[in-house]
Amino acid sequence: MKMMRIMGLAVPMVAALLALCPLQSWAGEYFERNGLAIEGYDPVAYFTEKKAVKGSPELSYEYEGSIFYFATAAHREAFASNPGKFSPQYGGYCAYGMAKGYKAAIDPVAFMVVGGKLYLNYSDTVRAQWMTDIPGYVRKADLNWPDVKEVGRTYEQTE
Repeated sequence: MKMMRIMGLAVPMVAALLALCPLQSWAGEYFERNGLAIEGYDPVAYFTEKKAVKGSPELSYEYEGSIFYFATAAHREAFASNPGKFSPQYGGYCAYGMAKGYKAAIDPVAFMVVGGKLYLNYSDTVRAQWMTDIPGYVRKADLNWPDVKEVGRTYEQTE
């Protein structure tokens, strides 16, 4: 009986905590905002169009528990046939933040494709800093990712 009262209190408390974090989710393997990986931008377009292109809800694909949007059916099919080729590094978190040892949100237009891999950054300013030593930051981020990916907290811009 006492356990049921405790459980009865725990469920509303958990629901209240989840309501405090509407912008991001840890349900999937990738950083999500509003329930979408890369904020709904097409991961394949970074490679083919060399720019950030918004995807469409009609052209979605679920991968590792995260929803990705695509601008074209051909992009969705390319991703579905080889998601590892097009998926952002470090679970879609900021590459510079990962090099520094923490998860940070991203701005989908602050990106670079280097060595056939998609790297996202927190902002254009952070991307400019990351570009000063891409190999060094990638090396550090690669080392940090196994430990940092388990951390639930993500640095978000509060402006």
